[in-house]
Amino acid sequence: MEEKKRFRVYKVLMLIVLVAFITFLVTSIGMYQYFTNNDFGKQFVISSENNGEITSQISKYKNLIDKYFLGDVDEGKLKEGAIKGYIEGLNDPYTEYISKEDMQDYLDDATGNFVGIGIYMVKDKESNRVMVLSPIKGSPAEKAGILPGDLIVSVDGVEYTAEEMSVASNKIKGEVGTTVKIEILRGTETKSFELTRENIKVNPVEGKVLQNNIGYIAFSSFDEGTAEEFKTKFEELQRQGIQSLIIDLRNNGGGIVDEALEIADYILEKDQVILYEVDKNNNEKIEKSQNDPIINMPVILLTNENTASSSEILAGALKDHQKAKIVGAKTYGKGVIQQLLTLPDGTGLKITAEEYLTPNKIKINKIGIEPDEKVELPDTVENILSLQEKEDTQLQKAIEMAK
Repeated sequence: MEEKKRFRVYKVLMLIVLVAFITFLVTSIGMYQYFTNNDFGKQFVISSENNGEITSQISKYKNLIDKYFLGDVDEGKLKEGAIKGYIEGLNDPYTEYISKEDMQDYLDDATGNFVGIGIYMVKDKESNRVMVLSPIKGSPAEKAGILPGDLIVSVDGVEYTAEEMSVASNKIKGEVGTTVKIEILRGTETKSFELTRENIKVNPVEGKVLQNNIGYIAFSSFDEGTAEEFKTKFEELQRQGIQSLIIDLRNNGGGIVDEALEIADYILEKDQVILYEVDKNNNEKIEKSQNDPIINMPVILLTNENTASSSEILAGALKDHQKAKIVGAKTYGKGVIQQLLTLPDGTGLKITAEEYLTPNKIKINKIGIEPDEKVELPDTVENILSLQEKEDTQLQKAIEMAK
């Protein structure tokens, strides 16, 4: 049996799905926990009482379909639709049935390698549309001018609602070199884009030295290997003589929780609490730092309203232990963790299984983390991804504090 691999999320609003595709993101979306070989399929048993009631109701409708429906019946699609409807009845934006055909996409999403146009997507309940959380730097979407907040109206001429985000995501994906037509709504203006799909490496960890020997590191999600890339980048900046560090988590919708825990481990003292995980039975698991810190300098975190999930785990841990100051806007507030479980037939269930709390046992879900220094960007700023350093009031405040 292969070693169990932990993929927990994030991604925003949030099933943060990453189109590039992250399918939440952010989701979100971001992301979840995946067991390459698990006992979930063996344990997946509905009580006989509930099972009998559900079976009886479905049987009634099946009889009516068999008697009256004019057309061909695909039993497989009926079965899949029944399962989807059952899970959607939980009314949880992060819990989702995953078909056998979509499972590989979900696994690819966890590692941060995609073929697509390069956007993070979330469900926007107010408009009932799929909303662009942000395009990925250097992606076809960013180059074409797609912006955070754009609402996706249609893909190749077919309209999709927020509830159909997974379907829209799959339609936007495709083979390298092929094109897809996206219609978006920006305010009251409708815009159309024809984009060529590319191989997209999500979330490169970027770093540089700012004035006064201040290091700056930014990344947009916690994918497999992010912590190691972060460490490499920090050591590179350290060799250049940095005396303080700014970590930019703005528009970072989260991702693999273990990667956030590892980065926290680089900064916290050994054996300090990073995270409490609490399940439905109030069983509590404590995650602690395992090693002595490698970052022993002032740290500033930049956050905004799209900082979510694993990003909030890192921010909450460093704030509670007074290892960092937070500058910017209050974070999104996604404080629950999903697990991705596989059944013997190849389908899966991504399910909300735990809530996380900061080291001071502060609740994050639907609340968010307040910055130590609240700083808004100028109203003239339309796209944070193309923001000039001199316009970035949040970064300028962080630099001032880091001095």
